[in-house]
Amino acid sequence: MPAVQRSEFALALNQVATERGVDASVVLETVKNAILAAFRKDHPGIIVEEYSATLNQNTGEARIFHNEQDVTPPGFGRIAAQTAKQVILQKIREKEKEAIVSDYKTRMGTIINGMVLKFQGPNVIVDIGKAEAVMPPLEQIANEKYHLNQRMAVHLLEIREGLKGEEIIVSRASNGLLEGLFRREVPEVASGSVVIKAIVREPGNRAKVAVYSNQSGIDPVGSCVGQKGVRVQNVIAELGGIEKIDIIQWTDSPKTFVGQALSPAKELSVELDEKEKIANVTVSAKELSLAIGKEGQNVRLASKLTGYRIEIRGEEGKEEAVKEEKEDVSEKVEEAKAA
Repeated sequence: MPAVQRSEFALALNQVATERGVDASVVLETVKNAILAAFRKDHPGIIVEEYSATLNQNTGEARIFHNEQDVTPPGFGRIAAQTAKQVILQKIREKEKEAIVSDYKTRMGTIINGMVLKFQGPNVIVDIGKAEAVMPPLEQIANEKYHLNQRMAVHLLEIREGLKGEEIIVSRASNGLLEGLFRREVPEVASGSVVIKAIVREPGNRAKVAVYSNQSGIDPVGSCVGQKGVRVQNVIAELGGIEKIDIIQWTDSPKTFVGQALSPAKELSVELDEKEKIANVTVSAKELSLAIGKEGQNVRLASKLTGYRIEIRGEEGKEEAVKEEKEDVSEKVEEAKAA
């Protein structure tokens, strides 16, 4: 093998071993296997188990042996050098990818700013800095349109095995995105003085966020809403301005919590069946539609937030008139039960 090739080999191997953190013996073993594969390609029909390769770690010289007899073909050194170089470069790329993925593994569950890089079938590929992430259809907001170079916040959801190794999966539809945006926009949430107890969400339509603080002088709802609503509006803007967000005061009183979860409806009374986890709610006639929400969405989300099956009826004497104007309440309740 020419001296210049040996020098390049030694340099490349040293770079991998010392700078990239790859064990030199692992690289050498991989190179030896690749060299044997290259030899087999030029000598079809050989019994592979009878052959072995040696590789000098210092000089990079490769030799092929058959039952301890040196059978290295003339000129094979150049092929071996090229093979070694390819293997080492591949190891460098693999190690770099492993390092990047390991870095993102420590950041799972947080949000990050990304940019739409391309579309791959139904998947959106997002540039998140050092890596490209995949946003599958289930993690996309259904009524949100994506375009190339669009900048947006995404939730680092998980790392899963894909066709080309480990893939970073990001989401716009997860509750984690909403929590991360509030953490970014609301200092009290970031510091822990306001705690997000629960989030329920129908991405792109509506969400309810239950917040709590045990520190005197702190209004958890007010903190998240912000002066003149600026904080919650910033969160909504990050969601494309299409998702309505209700901020709910969390309480350990289920009766009170159910009533507050039905916001923006105010004029209501709640009776609980603790055993069956059913909340019977009576609402003023004028707020019945608010309590139920469009296509039963408000009561459905409130039911998910509180863990109670919520059954709503209008005030006695006014119920029939309201039913004539609105869809059947029982149908909405069934939707809440099924959700």
